[in-house]
Amino acid sequence: MKILVLNAGSSSLKYQLIDSDSEMVLAKGLCERVGSSNSFHKYEIAANENCNSYNEYKDDISLTSHHDAVAAVLAAITDAETGAIASLEQIDAIGHRVVHGGEFFSESVLIDEQVIKCIDECSSLAPLHNPAGLMGIYACNDLLAGKPQVAVFDTAFHHSMPQKAYIYPLPYELYESKRIRRYGFHGTSHRYIAQRAAKVLQRELSSLRLITCHLGNGCSITAVNKGVSVDTSMGFTPLEGLMMGTRSGSIDPAIVTYLIDEAKMTSAEVADLMNKKSGLLGVSGISNDLRDVRAAAEDGNERAILAYEIYANAVKKYIGAYTFAMGGVDAVIIAGGVGENCDRMRRMIFEGLEHLGLVVNQERNLARGGERKISADESAVQIFVIPTNEELMIARDTVAMVSS
Repeated sequence: MKILVLNAGSSSLKYQLIDSDSEMVLAKGLCERVGSSNSFHKYEIAANENCNSYNEYKDDISLTSHHDAVAAVLAAITDAETGAIASLEQIDAIGHRVVHGGEFFSESVLIDEQVIKCIDECSSLAPLHNPAGLMGIYACNDLLAGKPQVAVFDTAFHHSMPQKAYIYPLPYELYESKRIRRYGFHGTSHRYIAQRAAKVLQRELSSLRLITCHLGNGCSITAVNKGVSVDTSMGFTPLEGLMMGTRSGSIDPAIVTYLIDEAKMTSAEVADLMNKKSGLLGVSGISNDLRDVRAAAEDGNERAILAYEIYANAVKKYIGAYTFAMGGVDAVIIAGGVGENCDRMRRMIFEGLEHLGLVVNQERNLARGGERKISADESAVQIFVIPTNEELMIARDTVAMVSS
């Protein structure tokens, strides 16, 4: 099957066209600044049948809506001269990344009117993401009419968490009436990482205690016990948990009311502060991109050094907490742009955790690219870097749902 995987953001559309038989990526790209006057479509088409090199293109094109973006994608991948496929008939199904499934969905589902209604009901919990995801679904209903579509939810993997992990210590009535609880996110990534880890370790996933760390501009850590999520750092929204690129992560909730009462900020201003102006950007004052922060830290910038220390310390604390919560851990897996590419951050995260059996081999830690072990031979707990692949997981789920 040829599966079109779509990931619609509030002003963007990321996609891959995947051949599910070979699991090769035939085309991939990004429509950026959707809805603005300076929108563009940047994409790559496989240059050969092995998909080991790509021809790159960029179209400065008016994309007033996600419908326009999907139309641009379909035109590009079926272009008579440069496209990846001859016609839209070769697309067998579409898989959509949907951020929030609330308590409705514990697994991926074929999209119908009832599913659309439930996704819409969850839009208040993910106002930047679910409405955009629905726009992508509506566009495919129009432009790829009759093709099966599948929703793959960021929250679904975490439905296995016990109540002690997802109920907040607030009046229980707030959970019953408003469904205020920990949902968790990045579930598709954590599920992929855990499955790959089991293969790398040559163990059954059901026999393993894993801590999976998705560390990028957005960050989350999950305790995966016997193949299921038993706790995760993100909560009611993706703001909770670790320090991130622009998100604060967990802070004293009284800071919110203090800023409203004493700094006379509105709730919207506080939300903007915590989601878009905090994290690496807020502490360093330089950037939300760790590469820029690292360069400044290596030049001796004290706030950049502090940003590194806060980030690493937060990850370290969650690894420790989840190790004890599961009664031990067999392997810790690092993924995401930061986790995969920054040897300095990995070194700082695991410094001081030797007493938990986590010992990094610094020579291995300096290696780059692909799946790799970075723990020392004497480490009781193995540590791996495993690049995540959410698009492939979405494609696999789409094939499974359509085939069934």
